[in-house]
Amino acid sequence: MKRVFASHNLVLAHHSRNLLEAEGIETEVRREMLSSAMGELPPVECQAEVWVVNDEDAARAFGVLRRPPVSGPDWSCGTCGEILGAQFTQCWKCSAFRVPGPG
Repeated sequence: MKRVFASHNLVLAHHSRNLLEAEGIETEVRREMLSSAMGELPPVECQAEVWVVNDEDAARAFGVLRRPPVSGPDWSCGTCGEILGAQFTQCWKCSAFRVPGPG
């Protein structure tokens, strides 16, 4: 197992794990409950950590975590008309999936 991410922010740690799991990379979050021990333990030892289960996935995991955020124009849901950001592939309101445009 290899550590690929660490943060004091538990939300960021789990978001990173979700990104990796969506790419088919098996992960584990460790040390997520140690924030309450900060002060008794050094802060660097209290960070939540994301580890990949298979060492050979580590390089790909680092690549996934360093991708630039999705950008582009907002899109309109073809089912309910809700306007959504480019980073979303599914409508939050009606659960319809984004239909790719031409090109």
